[in-house]
Amino acid sequence: MNIHSLYRLLFVAGCIPALSGHANDVYAASLSESIEQGRYLVKIAGCNDCHTPGYLLSEGKVAEEQWLVGDGFGWRGPWGTTYATNLRNRIHGLTEDQWVAYARTLKARPPMPWFALNDMKENDLRSIYQFIRHLGPGGGESPAYLSPDQEPPPPYALFPSPPPVE
Repeated sequence: MNIHSLYRLLFVAGCIPALSGHANDVYAASLSESIEQGRYLVKIAGCNDCHTPGYLLSEGKVAEEQWLVGDGFGWRGPWGTTYATNLRNRIHGLTEDQWVAYARTLKARPPMPWFALNDMKENDLRSIYQFIRHLGPGGGESPAYLSPDQEPPPPYALFPSPPPVE
């Protein structure tokens, strides 16, 4: 190895830690932007309205630490009674790609607007995932679905049967 090759090798070796530090900074900034975008989407898409206890009736004045833990408030209609899932625990067990696939194929009972989730842009779904992962797991399990013939414990909202389609 000549002296020029040695200098080149030492220069490159000296730059690698600096470059990897820069890459980590870029990744952290990108992740931070994704988390912020996810926070914004969760708020404007109405996720908290059902998945965060007390959010809707308090006009959104619920601490972020309590967001998306599911709720025991029931939504009763001709389909039975549904409860908002604990999204923090649900996502905790999924990879980002698994979450995107789940969100793209979800079919759920009312009042969950699953069709809107199915249509979200992939980057938006990934940002929502990053935000919820940022919150970490929390809360307990939501009550299980009840069939239409089962009377749910209060509190719950009662939806009337839709009018017949002509």
